[in-house]
Amino acid sequence: MSAKKRYRAAAIGRTGRGDYGHGLHTAYLGLEQVEFVAVADPDEAGRLKAQRETSAPRAYADYREMLRAKKPDLVSVCPRWTDCHLEMVLACLEAGAHVYCEKPMTWNLEEGDRIVAEAAARKLKVAVAHQGVYLPRVQHLKNLLASGRIGQVQSFHAHGKQDRRGGGEDMIVLGTHLFNMMRFFAGEVAWMSAQVTAEGRELEKAHIRQPTEPVGPVAGDCVNSFFSFRSGAVGFFDSRRDQAGSGHRYGMEIVGSAGIISLRGGSGSDLMIYPHPLFRPADPAQQWRPLEEVPDQPLAKGNQLAILDLIAAAEEDRQPISSAADAVAALEMILGAYESQITGQRVHFTMPRRRHPLEVWKAGGYERR
Repeated sequence: MSAKKRYRAAAIGRTGRGDYGHGLHTAYLGLEQVEFVAVADPDEAGRLKAQRETSAPRAYADYREMLRAKKPDLVSVCPRWTDCHLEMVLACLEAGAHVYCEKPMTWNLEEGDRIVAEAAARKLKVAVAHQGVYLPRVQHLKNLLASGRIGQVQSFHAHGKQDRRGGGEDMIVLGTHLFNMMRFFAGEVAWMSAQVTAEGRELEKAHIRQPTEPVGPVAGDCVNSFFSFRSGAVGFFDSRRDQAGSGHRYGMEIVGSAGIISLRGGSGSDLMIYPHPLFRPADPAQQWRPLEEVPDQPLAKGNQLAILDLIAAAEEDRQPISSAADAVAALEMILGAYESQITGQRVHFTMPRRRHPLEVWKAGGYERR
């Protein structure tokens, strides 16, 4: 990383309509190579609060005015809601800034493709707040898998949080982290299939609804997806509404030929290993044990590590660890579940149809088999 350049950074929030996501505006605090110059938020109270939290010298009601006046090198697009991401990210790229965007980056593949293409055309970088993959424990876990710690990696079993949002909403709001992490470990998906149901019945158009926050249409209260990775591994994802212990279900098991690793939460803070080829919990010699080889760090630390990686990606002319293209690929794993359910077929990647499958289906664009 350059010892000379000092980067001017800013953040865009939208209080009451996605707010500042998971603290993306405060990720610059304490970074010596960054000068935080401004925040933008149309809500006056939210704007002043964010200014205090970041110690920004200026605050703007209009983010476009901020981009023109301050000419930042880095901008965090913070709102959780996806209805504004395309407009905000493109404005930042047009202003010549690299971008750190809250997840999900977009609610449909068309908008994601536009961001990827615009960033490439302008030779700028876009990173997405899948914070977990930046944390040392998750990075270390990837190295352990590559070293053969549990033998040949065979499958990933990922689970949504499975609270009141279980099913389609859980799949995009929180599942996007899991899909991104599966790809981080296993690589590209070749094809997938899925079953999405509502109240125990096959999905119908009447089940399509808007979720509790604008992240695109969702459907179903139960999702079971299967993924075939080009590396030879396979993956599974499940989410069902209102499951007991929903606060502890979120995470995944990674199954190898010589053992299993369990990751709970989004940051790898609860890592356990079962270093045996056969699962025999009744055998006192074969027990799960903590995997504590790297100190734990909170998920919020991932935002700061993502900013540092974004700077390094710009200087080294490479993609960020969790890039805009990675976000689009994770979204394909989400939307592919609907397309597979609607068509009754495998979905091969890259998906040729880039509109949201639920919108296409509602408009009569699929023939169900």
